Amino acid sequence: MSSTLTVDLGDRSYPIVIGRGLLDGNFDLNAFVRGSDCLVVSNETVAPLYYEKLCANLAGCGVNGINLPDGESFKTIATMRSILDRLVELRANRDIAVIALGGGVVGDIAGFAAACYMRGVDFIQVPTTLLAQVDSSVGGKTGVNHAQGKNLIGAFHQPRVVLIDTNTLDTLPDRELAAGLAEVIKYGAICDAEFFAWLEANMTNLLARDPDALEQAIRRSCELKAEVVAEDEREAGRRAILNFGHTFGHAIEHCHGYGEWLHGEAVAAGMIMAARLSGLPADDVDRLAALVAAAGLPTEPPAIAADAWLDAMGMDKKVQAKQLRFVLLDAIGESRVSSEYDGSRLNEILRG
Repeated sequence: MSSTLTVDLGDRSYPIVIGRGLLDGNFDLNAFVRGSDCLVVSNETVAPLYYEKLCANLAGCGVNGINLPDGESFKTIATMRSILDRLVELRANRDIAVIALGGGVVGDIAGFAAACYMRGVDFIQVPTTLLAQVDSSVGGKTGVNHAQGKNLIGAFHQPRVVLIDTNTLDTLPDRELAAGLAEVIKYGAICDAEFFAWLEANMTNLLARDPDALEQAIRRSCELKAEVVAEDEREAGRRAILNFGHTFGHAIEHCHGYGEWLHGEAVAAGMIMAARLSGLPADDVDRLAALVAAAGLPTEPPAIAADAWLDAMGMDKKVQAKQLRFVLLDAIGESRVSSEYDGSRLNEILRG
C-alpha cells in the first residue's frame, strides 16, 4: 500500500510516493526515466543495504552506480566532481537520470551534479533517512558546503519523483532517527499547531518506530513542505519559514565541524534559541523544549564565542543588506521571517 502527494509546480510538478516495501520492485521507477540509462548515487553505508533492492525497480534500464564516502564532511565540490566524472566516463547523454539513494547529503550532492551536468538532467530522489524523507528530498534544493558556510554552493533542481520506502528506517541508527524528528517538529512549530500537539502525544510511538505513526508523521511533513514549496519555489518569500532554527543550527555545524553535531541536532538547539528570540510566552518555549527533549535531541547549543556565532550567521542565506533575518514564532504553529528582533536579547542568547 502507498499514498501519493503532489508538489504542484505546473509543468514541473512531481509526485511524492510514500509506503512500506516500495523497493524490491514494488514501484516502477522506469516510468520516470526518459532514456535507457540511469546513474544511482549512493554511499558506502547505504548501497550495501538497498542498491540491489532499488535495481528491482529499474528492470529494463541500464543501471550504473557510484558510491560516495559517508558523512557531512564529504559534502564538497570535490565529491560532486566525482559524480560528474562518472557521468562523463559513461558518456551519458541528456536523457540520463541521476538517482539519489541515501540521506540528505547524498541527495543534495547528486541533485547538484544533475543540475550541472549538460546544464541539467533528470533527477530522482529515493531518501533512506527520516530527515531526507521529510525535508531535504522535497523542494529541489541541491548543493554542497563551503569552508565558510553550509550549502553556499548549489542550485534549485526539482526531482521527477520522490520515492519514500519507510521500511528503510528499520536500519537507521537511533541517533539519525532522532535527528530527523527535529525537522518533523519544525513543521508543527512553524505552521501546524494541531500537528505539533499530535507529536507531543505520539513521540514515544515515533521513537519506538511504530510504522503507522512514522508514516503519518512523514506524510504530514511532506504535505506541509509541498504546500510551502508550491507557493514559493525559490525562497523569495514564505519558503524561508522552513529554515526555522537553521540560522543558529548552521552556525553550530560550521563552528563545530560538520558531522560533530548532526544537522537535526543542531537545528533542534537552534529552534529553541529562535523561539527565545521570538519573545514567545515562556510556556510555549517550554513546550517546544520539552518536545525536543522527548525526541532525544539537545535543547542547548555547544559553547561558541559570541563573535564566532555572529561571523558564522553572517553567511546565512537569509541575510539581506548585511542584516541578519530570523524565522521567528508568533505562537506555536505561526511563524514569520523578520529582521526586527531585540539585539540585546540576541546577544544574551548567544552568550548563554
